[in-house]
Amino acid sequence: MPRKTRQLTVLVVGQHAEPVRRFHLPRRLLLQGGGTLAAAGLLVLATFVHYLSLLPEGPENRELRAENAELRRLMADAKGRLATIAATVDRVERYDQKLRSAVGRHEDPERGLAMGPVAMPDQPATGPAPAGQENLEALPGRLGSLLGEAQRQERSLRELQEYFDDRQSLLATTPSIWPTHGWLTSDFGVRLDPVDAERRMHEGLDVATAVGQPVVAPSDGTVVFRGWENGYGNVLVIDHGYGVKTRYGHLSQILVALGQRVKRGTRIALVGNTGKSTGPHLHYEVRVNGVPENPRKFILE
Repeated sequence: MPRKTRQLTVLVVGQHAEPVRRFHLPRRLLLQGGGTLAAAGLLVLATFVHYLSLLPEGPENRELRAENAELRRLMADAKGRLATIAATVDRVERYDQKLRSAVGRHEDPERGLAMGPVAMPDQPATGPAPAGQENLEALPGRLGSLLGEAQRQERSLRELQEYFDDRQSLLATTPSIWPTHGWLTSDFGVRLDPVDAERRMHEGLDVATAVGQPVVAPSDGTVVFRGWENGYGNVLVIDHGYGVKTRYGHLSQILVALGQRVKRGTRIALVGNTGKSTGPHLHYEVRVNGVPENPRKFILE
């Protein structure tokens, strides 16, 4: 005998004279539909619960997005600044080379004022990365490269500063002005001695002028000798550094003390007629490393 299928009958009653309609629904279909609805409800509930759990993270995500935007802005600014620094370092290097080139034309190796190239860094600095590689990972390397280049330029400029300071000191100590005013009566070189008429080397300049005419220091220096010498009478010697010394003879009076520092233009003595002399005048010598040089080579006036 066949088993009866359980089913649910649904009556639909219309209005007025409409007939009653019947629908027979198998119980199995109802159970399947109910299970599907239950599963859908659970899914909706789970989605809603997940949404509620994400709500507190909304402000934090917005803050992270804002931080990321700020970091991107800072990165762009850092790249721009790095490009500016790199261009500045490059200009400084070109200027450094121009200065060294100009200095090279005026080197004075005999006085230790030659200027050589700056020492290169131990490791060659790498140039800026291409634009496509400008990222966060490339920044530390580029910063290190710029730092090394800046340090090298600092050493180079320090050397140039020392060189120009030395040059300034050299110019300050170069006997570049006449020590007194008068008439040049005897030049540097071989001449007939005015006393015994013998031909001999005259190692300086003779400037005739009145007794008591002031004698000034032609450059900065230190008094290293003052006293009497046969033939030259009262003598004064000033050491100007760099192996340069000046000598003044036939003085009537010496106005500076031994060891005294003098500046260019300082009154150091008075013209006289002491020693072997045919009339009032100043005998003026310039010696470089003990060798007499023509004083005219140094005088700029």
